[in-house]
Amino acid sequence: MDRSFTPLHGLEVDAEFADFIADRVLPGTGVAPDAFWQGYATLLDGFAAENRALLDRRAELQAQIDAWHKGRGNQPWDAASYRAFLTEIGYLTPEPAPFSVENGAIDPEIATLAGPQLVVPVSNARFALNAANARWGSLYDALYGSDVMGPVPSGGFDAARRDAVVARAAQVLDQALPLLAGSHAGVEAYGADDQGLVATVAGQPVRLADPDAYVGTRTEGAQTAYVLRHNGLHVELVIDPGHPIGAASASGLRDVVMEAALSAIQDCEDSVAAVDAPDKIGVYANWLGLMRGDLEDSFDKGGKTMTRRLNPDRRVTRPDGTTVTLQGRALLLVRNVGHLMTTDVIRKDGQPTPEGLMDAMVTVACAMHDLKKTDGPRNSRAGAVYVVKPKMHGPDEAAFADRVFAHVEAVLGLAPNTVKLGLMDEERRTSANLAASIHALRHRLFFINTGFLDRTGDEIHTSMQAGAFLGRDAMKAAAWLSAYEDRNVLIGLASGMRGRAQIGKGMWAKPDALAEMLEAKIGHPKSGASTAWVPSPTAATLHALHYHVVDVAARQDELEGRPIPDLDLLLTPALADAPMAQDKVARELENSAQGILGYVVRWVDQGIGCSKVPDIDDVQLMEDRATCRISAQYLANWLQHGVVSTEQVEDALRRMAAKVDAQNAGDPAYRPMAPDFDGPAFLAARDLVLTGADQPSGYTEPALHARRAEAKALQAG
Repeated sequence: MDRSFTPLHGLEVDAEFADFIADRVLPGTGVAPDAFWQGYATLLDGFAAENRALLDRRAELQAQIDAWHKGRGNQPWDAASYRAFLTEIGYLTPEPAPFSVENGAIDPEIATLAGPQLVVPVSNARFALNAANARWGSLYDALYGSDVMGPVPSGGFDAARRDAVVARAAQVLDQALPLLAGSHAGVEAYGADDQGLVATVAGQPVRLADPDAYVGTRTEGAQTAYVLRHNGLHVELVIDPGHPIGAASASGLRDVVMEAALSAIQDCEDSVAAVDAPDKIGVYANWLGLMRGDLEDSFDKGGKTMTRRLNPDRRVTRPDGTTVTLQGRALLLVRNVGHLMTTDVIRKDGQPTPEGLMDAMVTVACAMHDLKKTDGPRNSRAGAVYVVKPKMHGPDEAAFADRVFAHVEAVLGLAPNTVKLGLMDEERRTSANLAASIHALRHRLFFINTGFLDRTGDEIHTSMQAGAFLGRDAMKAAAWLSAYEDRNVLIGLASGMRGRAQIGKGMWAKPDALAEMLEAKIGHPKSGASTAWVPSPTAATLHALHYHVVDVAARQDELEGRPIPDLDLLLTPALADAPMAQDKVARELENSAQGILGYVVRWVDQGIGCSKVPDIDDVQLMEDRATCRISAQYLANWLQHGVVSTEQVEDALRRMAAKVDAQNAGDPAYRPMAPDFDGPAFLAARDLVLTGADQPSGYTEPALHARRAEAKALQAG
């Protein structure tokens, strides 16, 4: 397709993109297009070369680490020598003196409340709206429609399952919001007076054990909702005797609605496939609509046209007659891309420019529409813009991001530190220098988190030459991983993040296995984390239950001041100390090959960056580039050390391509990879494994972007 470029202040800007900025992003911000592009030119002049130098520094350090491992051969691991070496080359930096994060005005969803966090591809408007509206979720629906209550029913309405759901919800209420006497299961009526909630049990009025838990009432049509609060999270008892569910209850209780996703990351990075100007415009347009509050998406459901919009706020009348407004939507954060990739949407001297700089400027400009609001629903009541910055390697890169956003603020006329940054602790050099990385962002930091997948991918890549890594299941029990998780929380607390910023944990990747999630994910608030990622609004509603069981603020009080696990534990790679059983190797090989292909074929051929992908056992998993990275790095590492051969990898890829083709046989948009094995999708998967040791930090983006662009060109004819 022919493209035209508009010359603007020494830049060559894709003409469609330039029009998008001028006609859609900037009106209403007070920033003129000429000022925007002049400022963008100064941003590139001031930071593009430094961006490249930081990437070169990554490569330099990696080459030194590779050489050190190769030089040692098969000598026993020497933690002291390794740590001294990493200090000598500057991989490890000095610890800062004790400090506290001082990040200014922060919304309570970040600073003081603990609860679930959604991550969603902002390129998909319906997903983006669903995530924003997941602030409130029906507990009845979440229990009835998930495997928490047993196999999900496939037929008509199941009255016995309804009764089991109602009983389970009553247990939740008894634990979080108990009555002075009796159980919520035995309530015959709910009401309220100027003293609070009144439940009728066995004909007698009974109040809450904690009267302060009552907030007020909310009326919507025939429904009356009694609004309660526990551990900072609201719960609504929805009374509607005219509804079939309410009619089956003596109290008329139709539903228990949980305050669920306090925040949601609208993702421009790992869960999207955006490789050119039209793709990036689509991503930015949805974020712009969210910030303006006018994003809509219509779709067909059961033969009817449905339209999604942002939910309104909820007005609650207190016992004294005054009203309080509760946010109707999750607080929205936006994840930019990292420092690695460049884009030809904006060129300088005919060359692509850093995509991360474009994301910084455009996503903040879009968010100015929220900052300019004076009434009605807002995203940030604190007047902040929340940007999650991924894949940074250590404090120098964090400091670079701090200065980039300071420049963006100056260009757009925003007060210093309006933009708050989330630091994803997903690269090994950041984990090893976490306190220094936090310190570099201390005036705008709002979030740190951990993530097994990307962090393991970088763990393998950094120590690629040290030896063959343990298999995936054994890796989850490795000492470095528990040290990583514990250090993140304890260093965050030591940096004064409690009451000022989020400490987060990673994604639950099995969106259909929510009974398992309900058992396992309580470990995240117990660890002291104030948020953790979930894959769906239903999962957010169920994960919210954990924050009623665990008082995270109290847990953080218990943890603060505990010794931080030794750095040597974090730095010791989880290498196999004996040959692995061939059946386990074969299983890992096939599992990784199938996972890579199942994800990549949708990314490259259809531009789907995140979706439920069946694994080798046909279990649906939520996949994005992080899952692809770890699988590719595993196989690259095993190739390096002779655990598997190139021939075995090639054979596994071909066999698993046929399996993935069969798994997608019902998708009319799907393009089979077999029997030719020469399409861009199959070749991308092959690239990721066979060149995995040479990919920068083991990232998947360079190979995927190149093959997606190739596929789009072929599809365009």
